[in-house]
Amino acid sequence: MLKKTNLQSGLRVLTFPQENSESLTALVLVGTGSKNETRDQNGISHFLEHMFFKGTAKRPTPIAVAEVLDRVGGAYNAFTGEDYTGYYAKVDARHFELALDWVADIFLASLLPAEEIEKEKGVVVEELHMRNDSPMSRTQILWRQLLYGDQPAGWNIVGTKESIAQLTRQGLVAYMNSQYVASNTVVCLAGNLPKNAEERVAEKFKSVPMADFRHKAPVTEEQKEPGLLTEDRKTDQAHLCLGVRALPLSDPRRYAQEILATVLGGMMSSRMFIEVREKRGLAYYVSTDSEADPDTGFVVTAAGVRKENVEDAVKVILEEYRKIATEQIPAEEFQKAQDNLRGKLALSLESSDAKASFYGLQELLERETCMVEQVYDRINAVTQGDVLRLAKDIFKPAKLNCALVGPSPDHERLTKILSAFL
Repeated sequence: MLKKTNLQSGLRVLTFPQENSESLTALVLVGTGSKNETRDQNGISHFLEHMFFKGTAKRPTPIAVAEVLDRVGGAYNAFTGEDYTGYYAKVDARHFELALDWVADIFLASLLPAEEIEKEKGVVVEELHMRNDSPMSRTQILWRQLLYGDQPAGWNIVGTKESIAQLTRQGLVAYMNSQYVASNTVVCLAGNLPKNAEERVAEKFKSVPMADFRHKAPVTEEQKEPGLLTEDRKTDQAHLCLGVRALPLSDPRRYAQEILATVLGGMMSSRMFIEVREKRGLAYYVSTDSEADPDTGFVVTAAGVRKENVEDAVKVILEEYRKIATEQIPAEEFQKAQDNLRGKLALSLESSDAKASFYGLQELLERETCMVEQVYDRINAVTQGDVLRLAKDIFKPAKLNCALVGPSPDHERLTKILSAFL
């Protein structure tokens, strides 16, 4: 049973014990990411995440930080998103104290050595190169840039070469002190936990600062006609993201949005997979995803096609959007999508780290936690009519966008195709 404890400091602690598990995960989440940055800070959330592995007072070198969990076969890492940053350790359940101590140590006592900062700038720039050199990854970056433009929601999480180069230790410390505070932090433990897990968290995290944190600026979304952003690449394949602005986490219709995306392209028997790949052979990969963040959301279909097939692929995808916005999903297909969502959720939550993320991110981003059974109920409560009404609302020319990376895309012709939508 999930238990939530609010410490006096404002830190929130979630525990999800599972006696039959062989592992446990200690996850610390802080509610700050690239959407909390200013232009000259772009990339600082992600860079700070890297620096937490560079040494603490107790473990003063990167090797010392890594070796302690390597010795017990632990899995550990960190991640940065638009709205959050997370650090976790997953270990054999016998090593609870070690995992909790390690996560607390890097979170609260990282030294941020100046010489390591300078070295890590080169590492992060190489990560930026890696993402930009991959047309598939680059298209995802352009997609958000197209939707949100020159504001934090549209910037690259990793930053730019220029913004990375100007990061300083003073700036990193100031950002950490403004964001890494108790009221902005959630600690989530899942797996085979000891009886005193909450007390151990309270002890290990008693020094988390109590202060206000800087909230992110509101996201501005202004669009009156279809948007198109293309980038010329000398590749054999063109990669595209084609979709619409949609719902944030706070909108209860987001479960209808999940079903909508599943019907369109969330399965190998989905409409996009059948029409784009199986019937026409236009793409190797094609999928439709639903993204719902605290203040933004979208439904997007991604595909990789030969350059001469770009226009055909765009037309097929748009036709499927038109159909789902004008024709109710048949009962059998609708039921399949609901069952698929429930099944995928069940499979995704088999491990302790997945459970920690599932519950921890809910608490961090929504300030509430739903048990899996409650999510099932919300999925089951969606009707065919709900999805049709949502599709009519979001599949409009003024919400349509396409980002494409590939050989000399014909911008004018693609604009005409998008403008003829619906």
